[in-house]
Amino acid sequence: MQKNYYDCIVIGAGAAGLFCASQLGQKGKRVCVLDKGKKAGRKILMSGGGFCNFTNLDVSAKNYLSHNPHFVKSALARFTPWDFIGKVLTYDIPYHEKTLGQLFCDNSAEDIVNMLLAECEKGQVRLALRYDVKEVCTHEQKNLGRFMLRANEETFFCEHLIIATGGLSMPALGAGAFGLQVAEQFGLKVYPPRAGLVPFTYLERDKPYQVLAGISLPVEVRALCGMRFYNHMLFTHRGLSGPAILQISNYWQAPESVEINLLPDENITQYLKELRQTSAKMQLKTALSKVLPSRLVELWSLTHPFLQETLAHLSKEQFSQLENLVHHWQFTPNGTEGYRTAEVTLGGVDTHEISSQSMECKSQAGLYFIGEVLDVTGWLGGYNFQWAWSSAYACASSIK
Repeated sequence: MQKNYYDCIVIGAGAAGLFCASQLGQKGKRVCVLDKGKKAGRKILMSGGGFCNFTNLDVSAKNYLSHNPHFVKSALARFTPWDFIGKVLTYDIPYHEKTLGQLFCDNSAEDIVNMLLAECEKGQVRLALRYDVKEVCTHEQKNLGRFMLRANEETFFCEHLIIATGGLSMPALGAGAFGLQVAEQFGLKVYPPRAGLVPFTYLERDKPYQVLAGISLPVEVRALCGMRFYNHMLFTHRGLSGPAILQISNYWQAPESVEINLLPDENITQYLKELRQTSAKMQLKTALSKVLPSRLVELWSLTHPFLQETLAHLSKEQFSQLENLVHHWQFTPNGTEGYRTAEVTLGGVDTHEISSQSMECKSQAGLYFIGEVLDVTGWLGGYNFQWAWSSAYACASSIK
């Protein structure tokens, strides 16, 4: 048999690629994982602040963006968060739940990478790191499978080729467009990629907010499409970040604005009118500082002189201005911070071209796409990792 012939070759040693390879290897398949990086699972190691938010307790199709919104249902139903949690428990990996069902490792994201590598070892998977694939093509040579690949002056052959190269986010970790290029080479439609789950940057007019860098507060943020999220927002030197902003960035389109409610748990007008009953001589600025960050209120007072007024002297028009300022801040991003800090990539291989049961390309037998390279993007909170596990499982299960 040819030295570099494999039943299955997986391109990409990330979450989806390693998980898929481990299952195929344990089914008795001869498997090789090719990756141009020097270490496997680099994005896993960076995720969740180094603690890897590996899944979420509440996962459904509504947590994903795709031009084909029903595509994820089959894979998510066949490999659920509890299936992956079962694997984590098998390896005695301690974990904890944070807000909104997010599960994180107690120790380190390295626990998840080590688990995936151990699973690959069980399946005798060859992990070929620092292999940069330069060519992928089909061929007709008998007994050498459907595909031929060239990497590092070597030629590889396989019957099943699985593309698990991820998206373009975090280029410093080796991310690139290779998977999308393979899709286009085989005639598949690709939706243009863009940075997702990413901070916004300031327009010139909003740069005074730079002085608030480091301040975090709970907000509700709404995109023009109507999608809204309640979570924390963080002011930075460059713009707005935090979970609420990262979530809404997936639904924002330039040059739209997003509407931010800076006090989502209280009505500012009602609060001030009640306070006026007992503290009519209190300065509005002081009253606002009791429910909002004082540095934010101080910044507003430079452009809104009426904040110096006492509660007793507030007019109906000023109450209305305050209502808009606090509950309906129309923030127009200059843009986003791009792939450098983006957690994921929106867009990707059109899932109408892919079987939702097997992740196999409908027009090219033996070619599969899994994970982030597909036009499937999850919310912040473990959903993208769950898609990696579920799509990998669907693919591996379909290869008999």
